[in-house]
Amino acid sequence: MTRMQQSEAARIAFIGGGNMARALIAGLTGHGVPGECISVGEPDPQARSALQRDWGVRTSSDNSEAVRGAALVVLAVKPQQAAQVLSALRPLLHESRPLLLSIAAGLRIADLGNACGSDIGIVRAMPNRPALLGAGITALFAAPGVTAPQRRQAELIGQASGRAVWLRSESELDIVTALSGAGPAYFFLLAEQLARAAEGLGMERDTALLLARATLHGAGMLANEGAGLVEERAAVTSKGGTTEAAIRILEQGGFGQLVAAALHAGVARSAELANILGNPPQPERK
Repeated sequence: MTRMQQSEAARIAFIGGGNMARALIAGLTGHGVPGECISVGEPDPQARSALQRDWGVRTSSDNSEAVRGAALVVLAVKPQQAAQVLSALRPLLHESRPLLLSIAAGLRIADLGNACGSDIGIVRAMPNRPALLGAGITALFAAPGVTAPQRRQAELIGQASGRAVWLRSESELDIVTALSGAGPAYFFLLAEQLARAAEGLGMERDTALLLARATLHGAGMLANEGAGLVEERAAVTSKGGTTEAAIRILEQGGFGQLVAAALHAGVARSAELANILGNPPQPERK
């Protein structure tokens, strides 16, 4: 990613200053965006102080103050809070018409538009936890009517913490949620189980964990820098060797089908949550 020009960074506002917002802000400032070009609406005074101290950004407990004058607004609140937050900002959004980039999981563009009550450009983004280390992958989908310059703005935000990829349809974000969003947990689970199995064979726990963690890290580096997933796996799997024997057990146990079923369950749950968030339960009338 090239360093951003100040014109590209002009007034980016974050609504919410949690971990993912912090990761994106760290990436933006690390790629040349001045801290004074970024404002954050955040209710927690300690979080505001940390944001100011670490990156020199402007902060406010008032979301309207943070958003006013911004060309791009990043919605980084919990999905359950989004409707209330956007409704309160509706008049200001209608007046200034910034690009809204939502990283709130599950909230569909139609629901975001309804909450805003304004005909503004909306892009949905799904980053993942490695963004905290600048090693994330962010999937993006733009609503119809989002301009090429706005798409560029959104892509720069995604690239700030790693890599960015555009999707063909909004429904693919459910797949992204189950694949790269939840994916780190799957790899951690595998490493955890490998260490546990090694411990069961008599290895000291700390040594088993060290080996599992280092192997996970190294395999990830090979996945990014090597010839490809299939090729790297084949390079480790000598015919008649230990790796081949172990992989045969995984295949006989239905490893591929189990992974597919797990991903399917994650996709289905993501779609269910989107439906719930799009149709929140109404409070009971007394």
